[in-house]
Amino acid sequence: MSVQAVLAHKMRSLLTMLGIIIGIASVVSVVALGNGSQKKILEDISSIGTNTISIFPGRGFGDRRSGRIKTLTIDDAKIIAKQSYVASATPMTSSGGTLTYRNTDLTASLYGVGEQYFDVRGLKLETGRLFDENDVKEDAQVVVIDQNVKDKLFADSDPLGKTILFRKRPLTVIGVMKKDENAFGNSDVLMLWSPYTTVMHQITGESHTNSITVKIKDNANTQVAEKGLTDLLKARHGTEDFFMNNSDSIRQIVESTTGTMKLLISSIALISLVVGGIGVMNIMLVSVTERTKEIGIRMAIGARRGNILQQFLIEAVLICVIGGLVGVGLSAAVSLVFNHFVTDFPMDISAMSVIGAVACSTGIGIAFGFMPANKAAKLNPIDALAQD
Repeated sequence: MSVQAVLAHKMRSLLTMLGIIIGIASVVSVVALGNGSQKKILEDISSIGTNTISIFPGRGFGDRRSGRIKTLTIDDAKIIAKQSYVASATPMTSSGGTLTYRNTDLTASLYGVGEQYFDVRGLKLETGRLFDENDVKEDAQVVVIDQNVKDKLFADSDPLGKTILFRKRPLTVIGVMKKDENAFGNSDVLMLWSPYTTVMHQITGESHTNSITVKIKDNANTQVAEKGLTDLLKARHGTEDFFMNNSDSIRQIVESTTGTMKLLISSIALISLVVGGIGVMNIMLVSVTERTKEIGIRMAIGARRGNILQQFLIEAVLICVIGGLVGVGLSAAVSLVFNHFVTDFPMDISAMSVIGAVACSTGIGIAFGFMPANKAAKLNPIDALAQD
């Protein structure tokens, strides 16, 4: 009978569902956008390693004194690499300058790194080879270039084996990296990688490093490892003239922040659900008034108050659940269109979101349908039959 009652007033039922449809679609869409954004950011973090710790000179990013602190050295990296919880440690130094090939001059950034750096950072080789431990030991004048350098200098030719000049120093191209789609920062920067010994001894002339990238073993706790590294370097330097960037901590912060944002925005979207629930309650009260005589007849032929309560409650829940399912479908359609035009932060509708939407719709139906259903159940059958 509940289904028949809903179908008997199709337009009224549709208009009643509208608030639920909009509310559910809003909540599911917001959560889907939050899930997609969180997944994309975590993928970006994973691309630089979720168990890596980067060590920099100074007190933090933006510390103007960091450029004058020269206590972070190759020896620090070697000592760190020997720790039981460390898988590898690679120093990094960098230099900006003019990159020359034939008659073309470009501004590029050269990074001096160890042979483990590419594995730690999740960088993939497209062609050629990476430099190895022997290249590092021998200060080999070799370089690995990124896709931007290849496109600018070697668009129509094979770069492998070619000699380029960086700050007038010759470097032989031995490899080309794949384009890193998840990379942070400006993707148009021209990047080169050479052994840190080559960069330090032949280009910068410096004995200190800009940073040390540490890969923590899979079975080690990154927080414990960070404390161990802090104590080690404080003992070596005599002071804490460095700071650390723990990728796992960043991941936890991102998860916490996006979770809070999803909860906040979903709470705002829930207001429309409450408004929709009030609309359901109003329509059900009108329905009870219109069907007073029907209720009296049902009671007169033996229907109990519980049967009347159940009928009207099921009607309210049915309207809300159908509205919820339509809302989920609307959200799915929105996500398809959104993902077609926006690829950076895709909407990701999870199974839990759908289950939550149906459960929420059911809850709204019960909460806002109880009062009209209870009113119908409490009608006096004699008064109901006397109603015109």
